[in-house]
Amino acid sequence: MASSFIDKATIRVVAGRGGDGAVAFHREKYVAAGGPDGGDGGRGGDIVCVVDDHMRTLMDFRYKRKYVAGNGMNGQGKRCSGKDGESLTIQVPRGTLLRDKATGGILHDMSDDAPFVVARGGKGGWGNQHFATPTRQVPRFAKPGLPGEDREIVLELKLLADVGLIGFPNVGKSTLLSAVSKAHPKIANYHFTTLFPNLGVVYVREGVSFVMADIPGIIEGASEGAGLGHDFLRHIDRCRLLIHLVDAAGSEGRDPVEDFETINTELRQYSPELAQRPQLVAANKCDLIAPEGREGLERLRRHVEAQGCRFFELSAATMQGTKELMLAAAGMLSELPPIRRYEADYVPPLPQVDTSGALEYRKLDADYWSVEGPWLQSLLARVNLGDYESRLYFDRVLREAGVFQRLEELGVRDGDTVSIYDLEFEYQS
Repeated sequence: MASSFIDKATIRVVAGRGGDGAVAFHREKYVAAGGPDGGDGGRGGDIVCVVDDHMRTLMDFRYKRKYVAGNGMNGQGKRCSGKDGESLTIQVPRGTLLRDKATGGILHDMSDDAPFVVARGGKGGWGNQHFATPTRQVPRFAKPGLPGEDREIVLELKLLADVGLIGFPNVGKSTLLSAVSKAHPKIANYHFTTLFPNLGVVYVREGVSFVMADIPGIIEGASEGAGLGHDFLRHIDRCRLLIHLVDAAGSEGRDPVEDFETINTELRQYSPELAQRPQLVAANKCDLIAPEGREGLERLRRHVEAQGCRFFELSAATMQGTKELMLAAAGMLSELPPIRRYEADYVPPLPQVDTSGALEYRKLDADYWSVEGPWLQSLLARVNLGDYESRLYFDRVLREAGVFQRLEELGVRDGDTVSIYDLEFEYQS
């Protein structure tokens, strides 16, 4: 049984946790009061996506849905930092969109060769070497590492083809692709022979070539989910040029002009922008038209040219007219702008956390306090403290959760240092 084409998949990516900082003191003969020398924890590994041009589908993600990077190692004595966690690389086909499942926003368009970090590892905790001061010479505490990012992402494959072949099922798209390239799509005389897009490289002449995709047949209602068209219309999004094949012989009893209009209507309903994409119209199966049936062909020609499209007579089965059509396609591609890229539009939402869990308040020194707890750790790992609005939000959550009030009840004073994992601030009431 042939494997089906997979062009959408959902996976979970979990970056590595940062290692904990170490509590240690320098111990050496003849060296008195060596002081704290606990090393920092290593950083958690990232999850990185890279393009693999040998991949054509998302089939690899059908069975493996969870990807986990390595954790950072804990710090050690003698100021030795823990080893960073091993990052995990995920290979995806060129043209894959990475979306955040929760918001639907685009994280990245994997159309170039640059790797993209889809989940960042947690920071390693500080060792006690960082907490020594003239008044705190023996800090017996260190910081734990932070968790890495944990998220679900949607992989959505949009084929990177210059030219897309569109038209009703069984109009000869697969036959044309096999005639002008070395692709070997399945060809048979029934609807939906093509169950997934096929790609072929068309060599026009030395130095001139392009990639052409045979898109599964679109039928009326495809933009609303009918047939196979709804699943694969997305693959036309990146095509700079469309070749619209029409069964000029009406071999299935349909009117060629109505076929042409029906497909264009589906394109408009799916995407008005896509409907404006340049088209070449090829009247296929002209070898099956009887001499007395030429009037229908001419009616189609007049209708197409009135729409501003170039018209070609074609017989993909006998290769009649295929060279002229490919030359015209190459000529138009040389004047069209590059393949479309999708810009990232993902905006990280402010994290929503349940602040009902208990927190641990500790006075580590005369003027040094520590506040820790699962929900606080989760909040800090997901807030961008480099952003002013995020910092205000973080402060508001702490205030509403009663963190500052509890610290004052325990005796915190203005000027004391408050530590929340890898964040330190001077307390001001």
